[in-house]
Amino acid sequence: MGRLGERVAIVTGGAGGIGSAVARALAAEGASVVVADVRDAEGTDLAADLGGPARFAHLDVTSEDEWRRTLAGTEQELGPVSVLANIAGIIDWGPMEEQSPASFRRVVDVNLTGAWLGMRAVAPSLRRAGGGVIVNMSSLAGLTAYAGVGAYAASKWGLRGLTKAAALELAPDGVRVCSVHPGAIRTRMTAGFGDAYTAGQPIPRFGEPEEVARMVLFIVMDATFSTGSEFIVDGGILAGAPAVLTPDD
Repeated sequence: MGRLGERVAIVTGGAGGIGSAVARALAAEGASVVVADVRDAEGTDLAADLGGPARFAHLDVTSEDEWRRTLAGTEQELGPVSVLANIAGIIDWGPMEEQSPASFRRVVDVNLTGAWLGMRAVAPSLRRAGGGVIVNMSSLAGLTAYAGVGAYAASKWGLRGLTKAAALELAPDGVRVCSVHPGAIRTRMTAGFGDAYTAGQPIPRFGEPEEVARMVLFIVMDATFSTGSEFIVDGGILAGAPAVLTPDD
């Protein structure tokens, strides 16, 4: 049995690229994983592939009722939750003036409000488990900004602040709350980007979902003196543009 034996984890967006990698990583360490997503077929297949106590739960993270049902079913079948990984997220590309208010609200609802609803719903279960860890998947766009993704950046900056507030509120209950900030990761969200997109990074390639999942595992299992903290997986891009060195004439 791995280091997370007898732990119960809910992974939202669990059928997606980073979400599925996180679900696999947690399961490999012995956790009972609930793959929570709106993509029923993919989520069901992943849960079956994980085997053991893994379960799929249909979950629209923007629905308070669906959060209640997911938590109730999880506790009934597996016990109280000790790990919540808020991975679900969407993006809408385009200039601010071309984005509709409905689209802006949808991005914020999924990326920010959905994580808030999840923490709000699961907090009592984390207390019943005797403590635990929440990992919120923010973004490099939650530390800096990019043109054409205003709603996404706003939601990810907001999630960064929400993480810190939740860390302070839940610390007395033995619950740690941290955020992860990936850069260019090879997922559906970045499917249209070519390799030139990462050419200027110190590590000049796309990251893989498994590399983000390993950071999540580190937070859950080893970062025991960290809460309200930000963990960056960005290929070094925040370090700045690489210097161009030329020999003296």
